[in-house]
Amino acid sequence: MVMEESSAAAPDSAGIGLCLDFANTVSPHDGAHVDDRLRAYADLLAWGQEAGILTDEGARNLAAAAAARPAEAAAVLAGAVALREAIYRVLSTVVGGRAPAAADLATLNDALARAAPHRRVVPAGGGFAWAWAGDADALDRALWPVARSAADLLTSTRLDRVRECAGEDCNWLFLDLSRNRSRRWCDMKECGNRAKARRFYQRRRASGAGTFTAEAQRTRRTGREDGRSTRYEGRRTN
Repeated sequence: MVMEESSAAAPDSAGIGLCLDFANTVSPHDGAHVDDRLRAYADLLAWGQEAGILTDEGARNLAAAAAARPAEAAAVLAGAVALREAIYRVLSTVVGGRAPAAADLATLNDALARAAPHRRVVPAGGGFAWAWAGDADALDRALWPVARSAADLLTSTRLDRVRECAGEDCNWLFLDLSRNRSRRWCDMKECGNRAKARRFYQRRRASGAGTFTAEAQRTRRTGREDGRSTRYEGRRTN
């Protein structure tokens, strides 16, 4: 089976953002209150559909294959989480000006090695395009473009644009494409506004002006009807 890459998996600002989306399927990475979107193999398939790297039919086929091979599906999920954390740690250390751990790079390179045999060049639109080829029931199919995306980002001129959100209890990664490279939050409407509200509250307390409003105290992240938070969706285009 040959599957042509969508724009989400191409080596441009959208393609390199794919691995950031994948790293951001948990928040925070090191906090006590963890919101993890990859708790079951079905969650990996749902994420792949949202990211545009799995079709609905492809996801259904993989779900059926996972039901028939539950032990393998569990192993793929564990590998997906390990790859996610390795990608996060590598990029987080780069943002912090530190060298990534050899073990994390090894995890990424192992994923790349598994993905590489499935790369193909195919005719497309009068020209050619990259595609993924392999068994339709390859349970790790969704991870192939993720590994490629991470490698593209690490070797791209956009690497110095990667940032880690400064919001409290949020360490999501994003590309800072602002003109002056001064963006601090993954999404201004959520983490940015909460940071502003927190500073306002602290000033009011210091001045004895009373308690903060219930609206300003609310810090719960809101989601959309499709299950993706506004921060999750906005990171590719921002």
